[in-house]
Amino acid sequence: MTDAASLPYRRNVGALLFNDRGQILIGRRTDMPGAGGPLEEGVWQCPQGGIDEGEAPEQAVLRELHEEIGTDRAEIIATHPQWLTYDLPAALVGKVLGGRYRGQTQKWFALRFTGTDTDIRLDAHQPAEFDAWQWIDLATLPQRNVGFKRDIYLTLARDFAACAQPRP
Repeated sequence: MTDAASLPYRRNVGALLFNDRGQILIGRRTDMPGAGGPLEEGVWQCPQGGIDEGEAPEQAVLRELHEEIGTDRAEIIATHPQWLTYDLPAALVGKVLGGRYRGQTQKWFALRFTGTDTDIRLDAHQPAEFDAWQWIDLATLPQRNVGFKRDIYLTLARDFAACAQPRP
């Protein structure tokens, strides 16, 4: 068994992608139970991913959007002032994230989607991260099945609430 305390945190970015109605995009993970089933099943999350060596977080978040949802048609409208950190559940330490991390420390961004729904292509890169996506109200994010990331999403729903306004 891997000792979590001896492992570092992986640097990561996360994207709250807002549409013109003030809703955010979430995707259902392909590697978790419930994938491929009815939309009310599965584990859902916002696009996120690791920061490459020498890459700025602002670059990483647009790259991750492109890799996970097939488009980077977005502009950054806000940045969370802090890095938010979570620990993996003990059963996942040493098994996910290459087995090299105890969790992730994340820089989160709010982005305004500048494309159309047809620009979102979950199959743009393989293997696909998500098998389904939908727009939801930010305030409802923590109540979705977001697994062990719930505390992060509670913070984001509070701290980015002002970004969730519809555009005129």
